[in-house]
Amino acid sequence: MNQKLAEFPMPKLDLKTTGPFIALVAIFIIGVLVNDAFLSSGNLSNILARSSFIGIVAIGATFVITAGGIDLSVGSMAAFISGCMILLMNALMDSIDSMLVIIILAIIASLGIGAVAGLINGLLTTKAKIEAFIVTLGTMGIYRSLVTYMADGGTLSLNFTIGDIYSEVYYGVFLGLPYPVWVFIAVAVIGYLLLNMTVFGRHCFAVGSNESVARYSAIHVDRVKTGTYMLQGICVSIATIIYVPRLGSASGQTGILWELEAIAAVIIGGTVLKGGYGRIGGTVVGALILTLIGNILNLTDAVSNYLNGAVQGIIVIVAVYLQRGAWRRD
Repeated sequence: MNQKLAEFPMPKLDLKTTGPFIALVAIFIIGVLVNDAFLSSGNLSNILARSSFIGIVAIGATFVITAGGIDLSVGSMAAFISGCMILLMNALMDSIDSMLVIIILAIIASLGIGAVAGLINGLLTTKAKIEAFIVTLGTMGIYRSLVTYMADGGTLSLNFTIGDIYSEVYYGVFLGLPYPVWVFIAVAVIGYLLLNMTVFGRHCFAVGSNESVARYSAIHVDRVKTGTYMLQGICVSIATIIYVPRLGSASGQTGILWELEAIAAVIIGGTVLKGGYGRIGGTVVGALILTLIGNILNLTDAVSNYLNGAVQGIIVIVAVYLQRGAWRRD
């Protein structure tokens, strides 16, 4: 009997792939057990919508990190783009009667600003040869200061007339799911296809694995890395577009800790921080895990809301430690 069992060994479980999914299921079960309100439709809808913002930003971060980079400016970039959108929409109300046209123009402007912001990060990293950590740390301070300046130290508020119409982008529902969730799904699908089924995606893996070898293989390394930062900027813009109608305001506090949450989601999902390996599906799961943990802590009052950043920081440190241990064993 033992000999027969030996002939058919049990398949080895790849925890790098399945680990995040197992953790997601386990955390979900914990949420069900600790609070009766966890399974309410309102709470689940809130979890999915909250995951969408960080998830979309994290999908962009997956490309950057897979190619061996890092972007610490995403939260400040989101605040800056939010402020620009609000100022633009308020200004256009004096010259354009159609609220829909104003919103569309603001969305286009947002995508453009995000792409340019990403381009700046990419060019400073590749052409000026400055470390990505330093570049994005600097632009993080620049964007945060700019939005604070635009708001004169206070808050920029969207005009109520256009705000009532634009709020549908966040609060609207289609087939039982909030609009932000559908946007998240669309971005995730596009991100998966781009990373796994295109030349650009393969080049991201190659550059992150070994930049020197990638250059010898005739891969335009600078172009690929700059492209990932532009993609990150566009993802930040998309997240901002669905985030602004939530509160209809922007300030120097908008997007605080988004960079930490995005990087945490990427690492929890299995993407290697040193580059060369990335998983969009894992990033989506990582975003859900982070949101679930925060939601459970809020429902149980186990940890003060003011300590959410500390909890996320601990999660990042533990995730990187476990990830490095797993890769060493392989």
